[in-house]
Amino acid sequence: MARVLITTVPFGDHNRLPLELLESLGAEYLINPIGRRLTEDELCEMIREAEVVIAGTEPITDRVMAAAPNLKLISRVGVGLDSVDLLAAKRRGILVSYTPEAPAPAVADLAVGLILTLLRNVHVANAQMHRGQWARHMGRRIPNVTVGVIGTGRIGTRVLRRLAAFGSPRVFVNDLNPRPKLVEELKLEWVDKETIYREADVISLHVPLTLQTRAMVGLEQLRAMKSDALLVNTARGGIIDEIALAEVLAEGHLGGVAMDVFVDEPYAGRLSEFDRCLLTCHMGSMSVDCRTQMEIEATEEAIRYLSGHALCSEVPEDEYANQRATQLR
Repeated sequence: MARVLITTVPFGDHNRLPLELLESLGAEYLINPIGRRLTEDELCEMIREAEVVIAGTEPITDRVMAAAPNLKLISRVGVGLDSVDLLAAKRRGILVSYTPEAPAPAVADLAVGLILTLLRNVHVANAQMHRGQWARHMGRRIPNVTVGVIGTGRIGTRVLRRLAAFGSPRVFVNDLNPRPKLVEELKLEWVDKETIYREADVISLHVPLTLQTRAMVGLEQLRAMKSDALLVNTARGGIIDEIALAEVLAEGHLGGVAMDVFVDEPYAGRLSEFDRCLLTCHMGSMSVDCRTQMEIEATEEAIRYLSGHALCSEVPEDEYANQRATQLR
């Protein structure tokens, strides 16, 4: 009987199909009983007998893999791979798969929702109303601002298309891989990141966490932004320097910030002191349809492996190359 450890939670709450797939195969499975993101130590204890891990964002390090001598597949529910030591997995002959497309629509929806919320100060008004304060806030609309989007991959591109439906805002974009057709189709302006930091009214981040993007938005970049600029991060914790962000907010700089992702989760830092800093709990992919699709796709990869079939969404070689370059530096 195969042993499957499901570390990501919730899992199977809105649709039991992933669990039914495992049960139909006769696979023995355990869902993370702690009910939150596991620490490295907790995962080392829990993973010992596992042959397959259906994983979330917990740290799957070389030490964790060493504690699991039977581990053969890490099937990631989601797309981010910064929490998985891919090179250690390769050395140990452990396959890694992910679900790159499934979460994108939900994350893009949340990013646009956060942009709208910041533009109209909904978060600030809500906090004030809960304290018994009545203060109407003047806001801005998307067609009348300059939006900067850094990262035009699966999620960034969806954000751009959604923004276009609101009218004709001026939109700056930046990515390591320019996409001329996208620029022409959506009437975008391809610029460097410094131009976005300096001139955009709204900045939305959609890049993976790599050596190049870690603390990409630090004190210098934050202070270069307009005093009333709005900043949204639904990508990965660590892209924005959280200590620097709290510092500039305390100085009265920036009109508003929305953070869905953090270096340490659950988050318990200083950003919660600021009404104009909207905090959500890494819930970008948490729409019923997208989350269910992610769980199904990750489970189907586990079923394929356990049934002796080839994987459909194995992590591509360039992701391993990215981690290798990071380690070399």
